[in-house]
Amino acid sequence: MTKIYIYCLFENNDVFRGVYSSLKAVHRDALRVCNRGGRMVQMFYDGSFEKPSLTKLRNILKGECDVTVLYTSGDIAVKIIKTKLKE
Repeated sequence: MTKIYIYCLFENNDVFRGVYSSLKAVHRDALRVCNRGGRMVQMFYDGSFEKPSLTKLRNILKGECDVTVLYTSGDIAVKIIKTKLKE
């Protein structure tokens, strides 16, 4: 059985933005949406804010399933959820 992971992207108030199979693509689009805010983009996970990077996101999500990471910039927030396809 093959494990296929997907990444769902939601904007403010859980507005669905897309589903991705590529971590790089979901990170890129999350940054693109958050850069509309007037502040620097921050990544929030496990109670702390960090500067977002693809490497940090990959390490957070590695080996985990049903995990949520929040990107925020002022009034704009984007949520990335990693899950897997179930048969």
